[in-house]
Amino acid sequence: MKIILLTVLTIIIYKLIKLTNKKWTLAFLHPLLLCPIVIILLIQVLGISADTYMDSAKVLTDLLGPATVAFAIPIYKHFHLVKKYMGTIIVSITIGTLVAISSTFILSIVLHLNTNFLISILPRSITTPIAIEVSKEIGGTPTLTTIFVIITGISGGIIGPFTLKWLAIKSPIAKGLSLGMSAHGVGTSKAMEYGEQEATFSSLAMIFAAILTMGWGSFLIPLLMDMAHI
Repeated sequence: MKIILLTVLTIIIYKLIKLTNKKWTLAFLHPLLLCPIVIILLIQVLGISADTYMDSAKVLTDLLGPATVAFAIPIYKHFHLVKKYMGTIIVSITIGTLVAISSTFILSIVLHLNTNFLISILPRSITTPIAIEVSKEIGGTPTLTTIFVIITGISGGIIGPFTLKWLAIKSPIAKGLSLGMSAHGVGTSKAMEYGEQEATFSSLAMIFAAILTMGWGSFLIPLLMDMAHI
């Protein structure tokens, strides 16, 4: 009974916050930011441990797999566009992953972060399961990597739409690629609100970014780490 109640409660909280955000489009009212805060406060007040809540709401977590697989549907429906713009996809996401890794590296050096912290946050711009594997491969801390992947996704999901609007970007391809590259799964979810084409290219951006970052993990990231020790 507790499982059902906590799951329903989570859905209700999310829906209410999403309705509030539609009425007042303020950054701090974004569901991805406000919903976790409300849930944390609620389980603290009710005296429910984080582990108990996670076990109770596991049904929602388990839906992440099917939801990710469902991203293939818009890709299949718009495959003719994918073939047409494949060069654009590869070039833009290659540049995007390089910018993501290098900017993280430079900022970490400027802030004098320790080596373990630096290694752990370098793969922050890709989807969580692959970011964890890259983190393990280069000697990072997967838990720390996960935290920054989530922060990156939420930040991109909140800032991305405002940036697209401010820059007056209308192209579905540009919208999709930018959201998928900057905010991976969260960005793709947001892209679906714009339309199927945006969702298609956001899904592709997320996939290509993960593949390319795995490649960079083999030689680029170790090279940057050697530079950090110079």
